[in-house]
Parts: sequence; structure tokens; C-alpha cells
Amino acid sequence: MDAERERLADADSGVDAWREWGPYLSERAWGTVREDYSEHGTAWDYFPHDHARSRAYRWNEDGLGGICDERQTFCFAFAFWNGQDNILKERMFGLAGPEGNHGEDCKEYWWYLDSTPTHSWMTWRYHYPQAKFPYSELHDVNRARGREEPEFELVDTGIFDEDRYFAINVDYAKASPTDYCVLVTVTNHGPEAAPLHVLPTLWFRNTWAWGLPGWSDVPALHGYDAGTLVAKHRILGRLVLAGEGDPEALCCDNESNAERLWGLKSRSRYPKDGIGEYLINDKPLVNPERIGTKGALHYELNLQPGETRQIRLRLALVASSADEWSPEAAKRDHAALDLGADFDAVVAARRAEADAYFAALTPPTASADEALVLRQAVAGLMWGKQFYHYDVVRWLAGDPAGQPAAAGRKRGRNGHWWHMSSFDVISMPDPWEYPWYAAWDLAFQCVAIARVDPSFAKEQLLLLLREWYMHPNGQIPAYEWAFDDVNPPVHGWAALKVFELDGARDFDFLARVLQKLLMNFTWWVNRKDTSGNNVFEGGFLGLDNVGPFDRGAALPIAGVLEQSDGTAWMSMYALNLLEMTLVLATHDRAYVDLATKFFEHFAYIAAAAFEQGLWDDEDGFFYDVIRQADGTQVPLKVRSVVGLLPLGANTILSSITLARLPEVAGRLRWFLTNKPEYVDVVGARRIRDGQQLRLLTAVGTDHLLMILRRMLDEEEFLSPYGLRTLSRKHLKEPYTVELGGTEFTVGYEPAESATGLFGGNSNWRGPIWYPVNYLIIEGLRRFGRFFGEDLMVEYPTGSGVKKSLTDIANDLSQRQVNLFLADKDGKRPLFGDVELFQTDPRWRDLLPFPEYFHGDTGAGLGAMHQTGWTALVLDYILTLHGR
Repeated sequence: MDAERERLADADSGVDAWREWGPYLSERAWGTVREDYSEHGTAWDYFPHDHARSRAYRWNEDGLGGICDERQTFCFAFAFWNGQDNILKERMFGLAGPEGNHGEDCKEYWWYLDSTPTHSWMTWRYHYPQAKFPYSELHDVNRARGREEPEFELVDTGIFDEDRYFAINVDYAKASPTDYCVLVTVTNHGPEAAPLHVLPTLWFRNTWAWGLPGWSDVPALHGYDAGTLVAKHRILGRLVLAGEGDPEALCCDNESNAERLWGLKSRSRYPKDGIGEYLINDKPLVNPERIGTKGALHYELNLQPGETRQIRLRLALVASSADEWSPEAAKRDHAALDLGADFDAVVAARRAEADAYFAALTPPTASADEALVLRQAVAGLMWGKQFYHYDVVRWLAGDPAGQPAAAGRKRGRNGHWWHMSSFDVISMPDPWEYPWYAAWDLAFQCVAIARVDPSFAKEQLLLLLREWYMHPNGQIPAYEWAFDDVNPPVHGWAALKVFELDGARDFDFLARVLQKLLMNFTWWVNRKDTSGNNVFEGGFLGLDNVGPFDRGAALPIAGVLEQSDGTAWMSMYALNLLEMTLVLATHDRAYVDLATKFFEHFAYIAAAAFEQGLWDDEDGFFYDVIRQADGTQVPLKVRSVVGLLPLGANTILSSITLARLPEVAGRLRWFLTNKPEYVDVVGARRIRDGQQLRLLTAVGTDHLLMILRRMLDEEEFLSPYGLRTLSRKHLKEPYTVELGGTEFTVGYEPAESATGLFGGNSNWRGPIWYPVNYLIIEGLRRFGRFFGEDLMVEYPTGSGVKKSLTDIANDLSQRQVNLFLADKDGKRPLFGDVELFQTDPRWRDLLPFPEYFHGDTGAGLGAMHQTGWTALVLDYILTLHGR
């Protein structure tokens, strides 16, 4: 066991809290639901980017390359100033949802290059322009563009021409769970000397201004000579930031600048934006006594062309009690936090241990490029863990320090989720664009996380099932913009995957998950099968604009939208719970009855998709259907991923399993004897490796071949980089349906969406999305295990070449990996046609993890740090190399 795995074991067993400090500070807190106290839920307008530097947050904090403790008592991050900008660079800039021509979009470039699971070693990278940052240009050009035009990005402004930028690397190395050695490395890549102000900043999250009992104590920090900030908190103790050299200590308060924002008197003479106002506008807004709740060490550098400078910092909890101020104690603390030989030894050791950890994780047959992708995927996952605080009852009641809340708030967003009280570190989809958890995103994230930290993955899955998250009626919250929305029920699938990746031995975890998922499954059956015919609705289901109209809103005509994907998800859900109960029944016979229940429930749902008209015999495909009040059906013949998802609903029962559970075997025989109409979904059998395998599938063999013929057609779903979410045939043949006197049209859109549904920042009408690709590929692998080479399929369709389903699954996986890998010309598809990213050696190996990809070219689109589900690339790499 290497050093990092020993730390993980110690953290899991409670020996040392190695996860206590980590990158849990968000990249964006403004424009979030939690910070929105408006009457009508206009979060982007209520707390815009322009307020962020001057306005104290209520629920969380943000910063550049930052860390905090698990409760976000303190925060540490970086601020920079190039001598040109009008504001201090303390957070990433981007456009709010209503501002961008394709919704919210960050307009800066940073990367998570490294992190071990315990955050004992982390690397963050940022490219900061030397010219004045083009805030107004980015805003104005994007706002003027239409949805048919691409987004206008920072690189398009020409600000990086002639390499006029600083490359800033921040390395974090833990000497102990609460002692970080921080190495800042800055390089001037420009052709001329350029100034850079570097301000490592320490502050306390403002909870004292809430006006709540027990939260009124105000912590404090003090700046001292010789580069020292001493912070004291009643519960946390004494925290020290020591910096090498002789930087100036600047202090203010983490309080709103009410005068700038609202023309009112501020709570503090030295508000939150005081350091920036002091440096840039020469305003006396830093405390001359060097005391406050926010402080920075000010380093002023002037770098020659090509010059690299380093700054050593150390942040540590030095005492569990908050002592009185003392310059002498500050000097002793600074001296004790060695910034010389001991610092260098810690950094070298943690870096070497991280290298050893990833060397052991990476298959020996993987290429150097695959190893790079794998390591940065893990880094993004680890940096994506964020502190999340949201007490919905208190939030609905309004800001206790502000004006009384409007009565309508309690009937508005999340009003039904009065029970929820979040105060946890959670894996987020994207630390800037989606700095809040999303239920189905989290499921995929946990599968990837389980490859490196299965304990954390299990804890995350259990968290959303706890009574302070899951609704008392059994619904799992979707995401903070609308907890009431319905995400696909993939929690059971993810729990099984994590259980298997963890060695298939934590039966207690599986039992705890199953207990809560029984409630959720019942909620689905009671709430999303309004006709009681085992065909499900669900509405939104995470696929945004996949249909001709908003599936989360009222239908354009009277009736019920019966969904192919909703029914497929529930088929898969029933199989997931069947598999869980079969595993648990081998240890506790009390689960046998549940196993037979879910076996039969799967059979009913899978068969209902055909009986109730979701399958179209003429097209050989599944479609959503509107069932009108008189029973007539209106099929929505959009050839999309909703018709492919049934491929993921399958599993295999072996004769070994049935021999261990004779009650299940007996019920299976009875069911097939007395209900032969279900033989297509539960009756197929094969002999493999000396045992009989029985296939349970939502798609029989004949239907499977018809779907695959379309799915594997390069003119339909098959792209060079995986499966498109909409058939490319809709490029020339858009689908149009008239409903209620209005025409609705769906056409193939391989890039950003041209429709405003769901804000327009995501698109399910053609691009390649990792999560659905992953589930379909998994389904093909199970089909391949069952059929072996007895079933060979033309791949691609029309090529005349036939392959097994296992080989097809492997090739589809490789296509997904190839999105990140340099091709024979040294270009990575995800970078598209951006020459700087494709060819410059300082950029081309710094990988974003896009939300989704262009359906034809593979260029990355949407949120650029969606290392949540896009990090599944690491699972593909490990699987393809036999791990």
C-alpha cells in the first residue's frame, strides 16, 4: 500500500482526518439560488458578478484556486492584479444565464491538473492576461449575438496574442491534515516585462451577520510584519498563514460595501472589497491597525520576459484555542511553519507520492497521453468537491439581516422542500457553471470517484437518501434551481456500480441504499405512472430540449406524455433493485421476497413499452407518445436517445445465482409457465462457461437488431466520437408535429442549441453526451456477455463488417476516449478549431472536461469543467486496459 492509500485508509477508519481540508471552496457563489432573496427567483439579477467583490455572501464563498475546511469556517484563495484591470481578480468572470447567447458561460481559462483523493497533493493552473481584462467586450458581443452564432470567448478577443499572459501554478502539499505547504509559481510568457500583484487571501465565512442565536461571535485575523496573518476562531482555534519574504499585510472585513451597492451605511469602515479599492483606486478601505475578518499578503512582482518566480506559503492550524493577540507569538508561529528545507521536503514527498499513486492506478499498457487524461480527470473530480450549505426553511423566510421576505417566496421555488437542510461537502457537476449538486449528475460522478475513493462515493450516494435531503414522500431532490424537477432514477444503478468497484463486499452499504430506494421507487410508481399501465412519464428527465416541446411544462394539448426514456429508466431501476436484493438475499433470506417482486415488476414495465404503443414496428424504434383523454395516441417520431435508452435495461441471471436462491428460481419457473406472454423479456437462455445464463431485457433480440441498425449508422447516431443524442437524419428531415394549432419542430443541432428551452446552455438535439453513451455501452457489454459470438452485428451499418456486441462496446468506448487524445496530427478533437489550444505546447496538454461534444467534430461544448460525468473517461480507459 502506497502512502496515499495509507492516508485514505486512515481517513476512512477515523485515525486521521485527511479529508478535513480540501478544495471545497466554490469557483462561483454569485447568481446561485441560495444567495437569491428576490421575490420571483431572479437569481442572476439579484446577485450579479458586479456585486460579488463588494457584497457578503450568506451561504457560501468563492475564490481562485482556493481551499477551506469541511464546514467552510475559513477560506483561503488567491487574488491577482496585472496593474491594468479596474477590479482585483478574485473570482472567475462569466456571463449570467440571460446574458450569454447560449446561457451562462465562464469566460476564463483555468485547469485542475492534479489531486490525490485526500488532497494531500493538488495543482491548479490559471492563465491571466497582462492587458486589461475585456469584461465589457465579452458581455456586449455575446449579448448581441443570436442563438445561431457561436459563443464569443476570451481567446477570440486576441488578448493572448504574442503570449501576453502569466501562467500561474499553485501546488498544495499537506504536511498534516491541517497544515498546507503552498507553492505559487508564476511565469511571464510575454515579450516584455510586466507587473503582477499576487495576494494570497485568508478570510472567514460571514455567519455572524445573519443575526441568528449562537452565530453572533465575530472571529478575527491580524496582520503582522514578515508576512504573517494570524486568524482566530472560537471553535476552530488559531490559524496562521506564513509567507516568505516581506509582503505587506492588508486587512479588511468580510462585510458588504453597502455604500457602493445601495448608497447606505456599511457595517464596517473596511468592507469586503477594501483590499482591491486600496490597491487599484487608492481608497483608505484597509484597516491601518491590520485587523479584520479578511486579510491578504501583498506580493508585488515585476517579471522579465520568460522569467519565473516562486512564492512559498504555509497555512496551518497551530492551536485548538484562540489565544490573545501577540506579535511575539506571531513570530514564533511564522518560524515554526518552516518555509525552507522542511517546506521543500514536504512538497517533494507529496509530489512523489502522488506520482506513485497514479503510476499504480494507471494500467501499464496505457499510453502516456491516456495517463495524462486519466490523471487530470481525477484532478477535476477531486477539485469539484464543494462545501454546500442550504437550509431551505430559513432561506424561504428571507435574509434575517435584511428586509422581511415577500410572502410569495414560500409558494415559489423549492417551497415544497421545507425539510431540507444541507451542510455538507458534495461533488458538484462543474465548480463554476453548476456549483450545486444535481442528482443524476452525482450518480455518474460517484461511479468515476469510486475508482479512486470508494468511501467518499458511497457517502455521497447515501447522503441524498438521508431524511434531510430526500423528500418525505420519497422523491430525490433534482438540483437547487428546482428540487421538484425529476431527474432519471439512476441512484440504484450507481450504488451497484460503486459496490462492485469497491470489491462487492460492503453489504451494509447496499442494504442502507436499498431501504431508501424502496421509498423512491414507490414514489415513481405512484406519481409518474398516472394511468397505472406501467408506462411512465417523468417530464424533464434531465434531457432538456430533446423533444419538440418542453417536457417539464404543461402539454400543448390535453393528455399525458408517456415517455420512452421514463419507461426505460424504470425498467433499469427495477433491474437494479432486483440485483441488489439478489446480492443481499444470499446473506439474508428476508430479501428473497423483494427479489421476486422486482423481477415481476421489471417484466411488467418492459412488456408495457410494447403493449402501450411506445414501440413503432414500422420504424423499428421507441418513441414518446401523447395519450389523449379519449385513449388515442399521438406518437412523437423524433429519433433520439429516448429510443436508445431501453438498451441499458438488461441484466443476466446465472444458474449459480438461482441455485443459491431456490425460491427465486421457483418463482421464475412459475412466472414463465403461467404468464408466457412475458417470455420475450425474461425467457432468453444461453450456456456460457459451464453455466446457464438467463437474459432479462427490455429489448428482445429482434427489436435489438432493429435498434442497432439505426444506432450504428453513421448517417444517424454513430459519430467518430460516440453516439449522438439525435439522429443526423433530422438534419435534412426535421421532425414537425402540430399540437393544439401550433407547430413544433426538432432538427439536428450538433453544437449549441438554437432554442431557448432550459436557458439554451445545453443541447440534446445532436451533440454527444457522456452519461447516456456510458449507459448504452454498458448495456451492450451485458448483451455481449450473454450472446458472445452467437450474435454478430454489422458495424458500422452498411459496412459489410460484422462484430460482436462486446467488440462494438469496446470501439464505442475508445471513440469516447479519443475525444481527449491527440490524433496523428497532434490535435485533440475536444479543442475544435482553436489553434492556440491545438498547437501551443503551453496549452495543448491542459485539458478541459466539457459538458458535451459536437456531434460531428467532437469539439467540447457547454460547461468546461464538467469533470463530473465527463470524468467517466477514466473508467473507459481503465476498462479498455483490463482494469
